Amino acid sequence: MYLSRFRFADVLKEELFINYTRRTCYETFYPFGVLSAHHLKQIDLEPITILYGHNGSGKSTALNIICEKLGLQRDTLYNRTNFYEDYLKLCEYETEQAIPRQSRMITSDDVFDFMLNLRCINNGIDVKREELFEDYLDNKYSHFRMRSLDDYEALKKVKQARSTTQSAYVRQNLMGNVREHSNGESAFIYFNDKIKENALYLLDEPENSLSTDKQLELKEFIQNSARFFGCQFIIATHSPFILSLKGARIYDLDEETVDIKKWTELGSVRAYYELFAEHKEEFE
Repeated sequence: MYLSRFRFADVLKEELFINYTRRTCYETFYPFGVLSAHHLKQIDLEPITILYGHNGSGKSTALNIICEKLGLQRDTLYNRTNFYEDYLKLCEYETEQAIPRQSRMITSDDVFDFMLNLRCINNGIDVKREELFEDYLDNKYSHFRMRSLDDYEALKKVKQARSTTQSAYVRQNLMGNVREHSNGESAFIYFNDKIKENALYLLDEPENSLSTDKQLELKEFIQNSARFFGCQFIIATHSPFILSLKGARIYDLDEETVDIKKWTELGSVRAYYELFAEHKEEFE
């Protein structure tokens, strides 16, 4: 446990700020008014804490506020308005021990960027491979004559091209493609690489791009990281697999007033349960 409690902006102070700044030309005061709409005043943390809610419920906003207030590492940009600093000044938090420097927030955008970069690397290698094929077939190598020491590197290419097959020539001159995994495999690799021992991690909808099998793997990975490797997690999700994390404290942001619930009491999980119960005979 690193972070024990986080208090969001007081509603009265929010109203005072908004009423004062209405004199400006701004039409939105985000993140003001988002969490207070659900009466989310504070969250008391456990080793695993989950913010549950559908899109627009404010769970990602809450994570961004916590991340910025604590000064955690993050990679991708987010919707940071002119009023963020004003809002953060109204927030408070309590810790049980110092928050490690390697603590960070991981979003679905981080994972998508990682997968896109991997594909770009592979595409770059593919382009270079085509250039090498052209080199191999280029007639200038067939009629090459060395005229000076400046031609030495070209001579080595010619010698290699004459003594090897086309595919062997390309393999020897270019590293193989970076192994491109499926989206789910790449996403899981990213989490495995970024989540280290003894740190606080904020995960924003980590289930994106993950199959059910990979979500279950990630669930076990989070469970073990919290139990054995000194990690604390705050997770925004609506995945029933992630919601079923053992011992997690879950805040339901879909309620008019935020409430703590068991994962089996949540709306989307109940919907799955009722669907399967309705078709129970088909599974037997």
